[in-house]
Amino acid sequence: MPQLGLLPRRTWAALLSQLLRPPHSACIPAVGCHSQGQGSLQVAEAVLTSHLKPHQEKPNFIIKIPKGTRDLSPEQMVVREKILDMVVSCFKRHGAKGLDTPAFELKETLTEKYEENSGLIYDLKDQGGELLSLRYDLTVPFARYLAMNKLKKMKRYQVGKVWRRESPTIVQGRYREFCQCDFDIAGQFDPMIPDAECLKIICEILSGLQLGDFLIKVNDRRIVDGMFAVCGVPESKFRAICASMDKLDKMSWRDVRHEMVAKKGLSPEVADRIGEYAQCHGGISLIEQMFQDPRLSQNKQALEGLGDLKLLFEYLTLFGIAEKICFDLSLARGLDYYTGVIYEAVLLQTPTQIGEEPLNVGSVAAGGRYDELVAMFDPKGHKVPCVGLSIGVERIFSIVEQRMKTSFKKVRTTETQVFVATPQKNFLRERLKLIAELWNAGIKAEMLYKNDPKLLTQLHYCENTGIPLVVIIGEQEQKEGVIKLRSVASRKEVAIKRENLVAEIQKRLSES
Repeated sequence: MPQLGLLPRRTWAALLSQLLRPPHSACIPAVGCHSQGQGSLQVAEAVLTSHLKPHQEKPNFIIKIPKGTRDLSPEQMVVREKILDMVVSCFKRHGAKGLDTPAFELKETLTEKYEENSGLIYDLKDQGGELLSLRYDLTVPFARYLAMNKLKKMKRYQVGKVWRRESPTIVQGRYREFCQCDFDIAGQFDPMIPDAECLKIICEILSGLQLGDFLIKVNDRRIVDGMFAVCGVPESKFRAICASMDKLDKMSWRDVRHEMVAKKGLSPEVADRIGEYAQCHGGISLIEQMFQDPRLSQNKQALEGLGDLKLLFEYLTLFGIAEKICFDLSLARGLDYYTGVIYEAVLLQTPTQIGEEPLNVGSVAAGGRYDELVAMFDPKGHKVPCVGLSIGVERIFSIVEQRMKTSFKKVRTTETQVFVATPQKNFLRERLKLIAELWNAGIKAEMLYKNDPKLLTQLHYCENTGIPLVVIIGEQEQKEGVIKLRSVASRKEVAIKRENLVAEIQKRLSES
């Protein structure tokens, strides 16, 4: 039925004038009146037909999703939820509280927080109200939340979608719309204790997901800025050069150097000095070496960063994860709000199977310290030191998804434990009463939405969907006051007294 209420006002006026015109208003002969009235109805019908076709053809319309986005099938959702459950359970194990913030923020909340990446923010169309933008990450909204609610201390986790207008490379798990899982510790604490816990959390999650061997690169923004200063980078170019250095995980040093010189206006000599430092990576011994570096040791900022990293490695050793951490002077983290320790986790080698190509997905977790971001939102500029991490769910999912394709392992898309079946007709009411009893007992149960389904159809459904148990009720069972309980895997059936059915099912499920 067409929706009449959606007609344009002018169309309604024309239609009503045709329908309501008296048949005798413009004619005297009876035959003429009849044809006049019939003509009016034909005009009205034509107007309705032209505006109310429910299925008009759209020759140029292609059904597709926007570039850089994806649909997730039920099979994919099962795997994704397992990954998220493992991540969130780790966050909770470390005492974090859940938090959610709007998908969009005031545009002024997000601008000037991301420096060169500000161009990647999605602005919403101005409709005469507030100027809004989709959130770029979960960190800036968290800082806004702390300032708005005058909170000085909080340990929180958040899972949510973010949006970035960058060129997507879907095969590497890079999208324009993607999910982030963040853990942050806000508050004034003794140096490096929260930072060390963040690194421990990354290790726990990546080890738990069994993605293969990994390495966490660490550096300090103060060391980066100190390095730029002693190499001769003008202070006005610090953030721009930092953004270029941040591309070293995707580009060669040669290409990054070219960008610094040709596009950012850095002198070749300064770029080459940066390159000497960027090649340095190691452990606590490299930190000691940098303390003795003739140029870096003369910079106060760099010495502060080195001192904190030395303390951090002491705590990481006590946590038993120091061998997973590498001090890497090439690590920059392009976001402008970082002020201290920064880190990024990469997979050293993605485990591959026969017929599977290794995936270069880049970093799978990252984060750092941002002590001044909250103050940017506070009217009085009060600081709330923060440190946090973000797990790259989409990139991790790309690896797990590829394994799924090569393993051919069937994934259950439901958690149904029991199926309610009948071999006979006219047993819908009995099935409805029985399934309600199971639901009320907290048992996950299903039945076919048919009055008289065939038993073979019902059993095939259980086998195809992986439902482990079937309860069968028919005339004989009803007469004897029992229910047949069937194991789908073994196909063995036993008769259970109706009053003992729930207890027996719960016992079997607890043993499986």
